[in-house]
Amino acid sequence: MAEDAKVEAPQEEEEWDLVIEAGKTERHYWKDLWRYRELFYFIAWRDILVRYKQTVIGIAWSVIRPFLTMIVFTLVFGKLAKLPSEGVPYPIMVFAALLPWQFFSNSLSEASASLIRNASMLTKVYFPRIVVPASSVIVGVVDFLISFVILGLLMAWYGFVPGWRMFSLPLFLLLAFAASFGFSLWLAALNVRYRDFQYVVPFIVQFGLYISPVGFTSSIVPEKWRLLYSLNPMVGVIDGFRWAILGGGTRIYWPGFLLSSALTLLILVSGFRYFRKTERVLADII
Repeated sequence: MAEDAKVEAPQEEEEWDLVIEAGKTERHYWKDLWRYRELFYFIAWRDILVRYKQTVIGIAWSVIRPFLTMIVFTLVFGKLAKLPSEGVPYPIMVFAALLPWQFFSNSLSEASASLIRNASMLTKVYFPRIVVPASSVIVGVVDFLISFVILGLLMAWYGFVPGWRMFSLPLFLLLAFAASFGFSLWLAALNVRYRDFQYVVPFIVQFGLYISPVGFTSSIVPEKWRLLYSLNPMVGVIDGFRWAILGGGTRIYWPGFLLSSALTLLILVSGFRYFRKTERVLADII
């Protein structure tokens, strides 16, 4: 019996150290993210299937919405206001900006309410809660890829051939993902604490569409206001997409782009920290 006690004691002590040793909580959190990766795939796939369930034309809505927005912006800003398009067909210029904007707006709309929609699961099963808003953002990537095919068809219609800059597009997609995920983490956590945010998010998305350079180029903004305008993180993302897709005379205002990118990184890091803080008390307040 004495020998058994000697054998068991170190095992109990080792398990205890694994739980309370300083600095291990965060490391175990990242390990849990990897361990629950299949749950992440499942939730993302479920959201993709449910998103357009019981609609007549299904996933075609991911094409129709940006396409109709492109037509409206082309008529208003291109035909009526006669704003410049930097030497490319106006519909292509608008659609190149709608790609990251639709990704961003869809991510915010879906991820902000994702924790509340999955409240029953969150209160019964343990897993890293960040999986839920992350899966909502990934669903937006699917819509992005479908819309990107439409952009290719639009380019073929106008006989527009992109240049070598197109190879840099994944970098700007990564920046768009960082902006979308950062804002989504903030809004998902805030929406749990303050349910008023479910009414604020649609306003943010609608207002952001008009103050971001989607229907027009940021080059029309007076030079003295360009840096201030770049405080909108989506300005850098959209300008980056246009620079990569349109090529030619399209230019990036680099001071503004660097400012937008820095703000995006700040929002991502701070959003993750705030979400982790909320995650610890999530089961009590949801």
